[in-house]
Amino acid sequence: MKPQAFIFIGRSGCGKGTQAKLLTDALIKRDPKIEVMYIATGIELRQFIQGDTYTQKKCKELYNTGGLQPEFLAVGMWVNRFFRDYKGDQHIIMDGMPRKVHEAGVLNSCFEFYGISNPIVLNIDISETESKRRLTDRKRIDDTEEEIARRLSWYETDVMPTLAYYDSSPKYRFIKVFGERSIEDIHTDIVKKIGLV
Repeated sequence: MKPQAFIFIGRSGCGKGTQAKLLTDALIKRDPKIEVMYIATGIELRQFIQGDTYTQKKCKELYNTGGLQPEFLAVGMWVNRFFRDYKGDQHIIMDGMPRKVHEAGVLNSCFEFYGISNPIVLNIDISETESKRRLTDRKRIDDTEEEIARRLSWYETDVMPTLAYYDSSPKYRFIKVFGERSIEDIHTDIVKKIGLV
């Protein structure tokens, strides 16, 4: 498999991070010579807010109150990773972004600039009820009832139109994967659908 870009997207708690890491391992196992650039905006953000610049402090305040970070910040997180780490010959795995349609447009301009064709969008599909159950069960500090409701609302208003954009675009290969199964079954389905096995 030649270097390929993958976008994992889905409701909070769908397991996209887990599946992104499993795919990373599978790609490395398949061809250790091709590196994987893994980008997760959530991880980047949690590292960013540990700093003490004015912007970092404002972002931390917003994070601690459960607010949605501004789009320029989310885009800046992954754009900086491309600036810093992209060598032109790696697989790219994007975990949980873009969230909004115009962010997808920015990412598309990035792919076009680097000559990355036919990115694969992997939509890990779970119901709202299942998402709420998983977020409640995992008991993370930021998984309050109010925060869960807010995230589910953002998915409907922001992410669903982005999914429609990718599903209808001839520039992308859109793959919907049923996410209410075992981790192993989902991973097996993904590697089959992308042609890794």
